[in-house]
Formats: sequence, structure tokens, C-alpha cells
Amino acid sequence: MEPIVQYKDVHKSFGDTHVLKGINLDIRPSEKIAVIGPSGSGKTTIIRLLMTLEEPTKGDIYVAGKNLWKMEKGGKSVPAKEKHLAEVRKDIGMVFQHFNLFPHKTILDNCAMPLIKVKKKKKEEAREEAKQMLDRVGLGDKYDAYPSNLSGGQKQRVAMARALVMKPKIMLFDEVTSALDPELVGEVLEVIRDLAENDEMAMVLVTHEMDFALEIADRVLFLDEGVIAESGSADEVINTSDNPRLQDFLRRFRD
Repeated sequence: MEPIVQYKDVHKSFGDTHVLKGINLDIRPSEKIAVIGPSGSGKTTIIRLLMTLEEPTKGDIYVAGKNLWKMEKGGKSVPAKEKHLAEVRKDIGMVFQHFNLFPHKTILDNCAMPLIKVKKKKKEEAREEAKQMLDRVGLGDKYDAYPSNLSGGQKQRVAMARALVMKPKIMLFDEVTSALDPELVGEVLEVIRDLAENDEMAMVLVTHEMDFALEIADRVLFLDEGVIAESGSADEVINTSDNPRLQDFLRRFRD
């Protein structure tokens, strides 16, 4: 089966800081991957490159066989224009740490907007699809609420519904529980658990929730200093690896 996403020798620098140092990674359709590692290891940068929020310094990223950051023009490979980026990116959804909801729009309109703006659907059709997704994340009674009326966990579930309504082939989650109060984390993880168990899309979850990663991930990547230092099943990486850097990292969650 062809990978849905491929990273080939991907590097990323911010000024003199070399954040990613030659990432090679294939993500298969339907695969659920958890990415763990210390702060500054490059975890978030990996998915921001895929969402075209950052551009690689070197290397190539392919989505469904298409080069994300380069395009053919006159028989030559040239930097991709926004239209190409948007076309290749259409199969990717992302949920951020801090929700990024529009405060002046209702929850329903927040979720319907991408269908109207990107997929050019009529307003009523978009709102019906948005209702279905809000129902799925447990917010069927909040259609007319505004973000300011919701808890952090509810806002994060709205953000998930907004991404899911586009029916992506791969979903990216960037530390989606890190900004939440501890008592709200469970409701968000429950939605992700449901997606992992019942949806065919691939998922990449950047997380510090080790037990959750062990539960849902087909594969765990440990990033350290800009490289994939460990890759394997959740049990192999979290429970049986003897990598000293990984053991030091995990010890912080076990103490």
C-alpha cells in the first residue's frame, strides 16, 4: 500500500537553529502515529511542515504521491504556488493547541465555514454537515453557542469537528490537551479514541499523554534533537526500548 505521506530527508532551520535534521518517514493510509519527545525536539515542526505552516529548508514531502512544496513548470521543478499547496493540502486536517475559533461566530457557523469557503457548499448543506459532526463530538446541544460560552474541552471538540467536517485523509493533532485543565483532558481524548477506533483516516498525534499513546497508536516516534531516535510499536518504544535519552524522557512521566 502506497504511503499517504512521505518525508524524504526533510530539514528545517530557524535562523541558526537546526530543528529537523533529515527526517525520513512514511505514513500509511489509516495508520495512527503518536509523536513524543522533549520540548524543542521538532515534534510540532514536523506537522506544521505538512500543513504548509512552515516550509522545509531542505528535502521533500509527498502527499498521496504529489510533492507538497514543489511543482512542475516548463519541465522543471519549481517552488509551489499557493494554488498547488491548497490542492495538495486539501486532504489534511489539523487541530491546534489553542482552538483558533472565530469568537464572533456560533459553534455551528465555525464548523460550517470551511465547507462554504473551501468546498463551495451552499450554506444550508454546510450547516447540516456541521451539525452531524458536532453531534459526533458530543456538542449537539451547542449549535447556537459562542466560543466564549464553552469550556476549554468543548472548544477543542469544536475545533476537531471543524477539521473533521472536511473529511481529511490524514488528521494532525498538535498537543491538543496541553492547554486544558486536567479535568477536561478526558473528554477530548475520548473523541480522539473514537476516531482512532472507527475512522479510516491516518492520524498523527503529537502528545505528552503516554498512556493514551500506548493505547491508540499503531506506531510511536520518539524525536530527539531533530531526528527520529526511536520508531516502533507503542509497546516497543514506550515499554521496552533501552535508549537512554528515551528512558530519561519517560521517567518524567512516571515519577
